[in-house]
Amino acid sequence: MSPPTKASLRRRLQDELDPTINRVNAALRGKSIVKLEPVLLRLGRGGHLPHWYEGLKRSHTLPNLDGKTIGSVVEMILVAVLETSTFAGLQVPPLRINPARGVDLPDLDLGVKSPSTNFCTSEPFFSAYERLTGSDHDALILLTDYQEAKKRPPLRLQILRHRYLRKTQIADHGLCATARKHRKALLEENEAWARKFFRFLAYVNQSDWLAKRLLGLAENLDVETTIRRQVADSEDDFQRVNAAREEASRPPIPEEDLESVRRVAKTRPLRLGVIDAADNWVLSSLKDASRPPNDNEWQRLCDGPLDGAIGMSFALQWRYNFGRIFNGSTDEAEDSD
Repeated sequence: MSPPTKASLRRRLQDELDPTINRVNAALRGKSIVKLEPVLLRLGRGGHLPHWYEGLKRSHTLPNLDGKTIGSVVEMILVAVLETSTFAGLQVPPLRINPARGVDLPDLDLGVKSPSTNFCTSEPFFSAYERLTGSDHDALILLTDYQEAKKRPPLRLQILRHRYLRKTQIADHGLCATARKHRKALLEENEAWARKFFRFLAYVNQSDWLAKRLLGLAENLDVETTIRRQVADSEDDFQRVNAAREEASRPPIPEEDLESVRRVAKTRPLRLGVIDAADNWVLSSLKDASRPPNDNEWQRLCDGPLDGAIGMSFALQWRYNFGRIFNGSTDEAEDSD
């Protein structure tokens, strides 16, 4: 019998996800940890058991660890549970943990994210278009109680909730919804407009006043009455935000940003005014740091599901926000400055 494929192992994990996480939590309480010892020994540095193993085995607690190390602990225990229980009897070769390759569990083509109850993790940045097209691999999201547990030493960690996300779901929920809403009409009317529109969504920084106003217009690209109202509302918002900035001794938003919004209402058709203003924002704000989608990204933008499920802020690294998948809310509308 041939060994199982990566896809079949991922399906097995999804089918057995609840009992798998229950076993991981039991191991994090020190229960049945001895059963995992051979795998942990192999995964440990230099062929030694991890430094936290004895404490977990004897006192059922972990040492005072930082968030990144906690993620490594969870990954090692998860792999040990997969090998000894979930995939038992499936002729699976020893699983590796190798995040340096861009995927945490390369033998499954599966990422593992372990946010605590602030719902956020930082991830390597490869392409801005990931905000719309998603990742190159699926991911298992494990929400831990680390933030609370570290305040009550000794550290007793548990996974509170878990979700399995397909690779296309690891994209920004709101931006994908806007792209999906207007994709068909833009591609049919003018492909060049569509390319500009997608590029703006990929690079938009919502902490920038003009970018956020333009994103609001982009969301309603097909409703001219709403665009006109939003342009008019921008006048009051501009004055309000600048008054708050002056109170806080912060630099004001330049008048030219408001003029960029005003010009939208003078363009025919209005949707072209929105697209051109959005494209101008990308070019003036990011200059050489932005680029059009390559052929692969463009194909995924045109044909992909655009079904992002999380929040993603654009920075030197991605800031993933998993709040939406666990409690239905997220601060995804706010990028970092």
